[in-house]
Amino acid sequence: MSKLPVANKALGQHFLIDKNIINKITEDFSEYAKAILEVGPGPGILTEGLSQHQLPFHVIDKDERFPTYLKEFLPDECIHIQDALEWDLEAGFKEWHWEDKPIWLVSNLPYNVSTPLLIKFLQAPSLKYMTLMFQREVADKAFPIDTRKGKAMNSLMALCQTYFEVDLLCKVPPGAFSPPPKVDSAVLSFKRIENPIVPLAQFRSFEKFLRHLFQFKRKQMGKILKSNYPIETLEAVFEKLNLTLNLRAEAIELIQIQNLYLSLKETTACSN
Repeated sequence: MSKLPVANKALGQHFLIDKNIINKITEDFSEYAKAILEVGPGPGILTEGLSQHQLPFHVIDKDERFPTYLKEFLPDECIHIQDALEWDLEAGFKEWHWEDKPIWLVSNLPYNVSTPLLIKFLQAPSLKYMTLMFQREVADKAFPIDTRKGKAMNSLMALCQTYFEVDLLCKVPPGAFSPPPKVDSAVLSFKRIENPIVPLAQFRSFEKFLRHLFQFKRKQMGKILKSNYPIETLEAVFEKLNLTLNLRAEAIELIQIQNLYLSLKETTACSN
């Protein structure tokens, strides 16, 4: 690897330099993937290791300085200078003839857009595996690293764990980067659940429900939901699920949240 470029603070850039962590990331799903997409490759720190798997491989980055570095590992047609938030993932996969390949997404996510990118990735059915680095505080919202069980559940965690099996791959201290960020980071591994309890087609509806439910996660669920559902409906659904209206959303299990959403959706549909 040649000398690193100057990190662009406006794009939230911090370049990973810890070889042990680099190896963990670039080997995470190498045995299972049949194609790799890297988002935000920067100067190719992870790209170098990922390219050695000899799989179909494309990268997306919005920083126009990086093709010079990336051409060392990839041909021009596999390097896309584009804002990943605006990229149509499934259209790209079709263009690259990746429709039937289990795709592995790898990204050292820019801290300033990590959550919107994650929400976008969750909705792409072709993405079967993901290895993603986050600011540790954000990672904790997808997988409980620091927050104790029983207080951890939130809308992002419910979304992630409805559609993927999520695990902690490793914790990453500031000194693993150049320049070092002011916060710790963490890398999470995601493996898609092929038949989720809440179908992927209902993602937007489920996300809207979760945002409302967890907007005031320490309030009683009955008080939060009564603005959207008749009290008679809530009482019937909660009784059916063996829940009480005074429970708080952060304290219940994922399966209970999923069943609550599905039951309310079914009841509402039947009453219309």
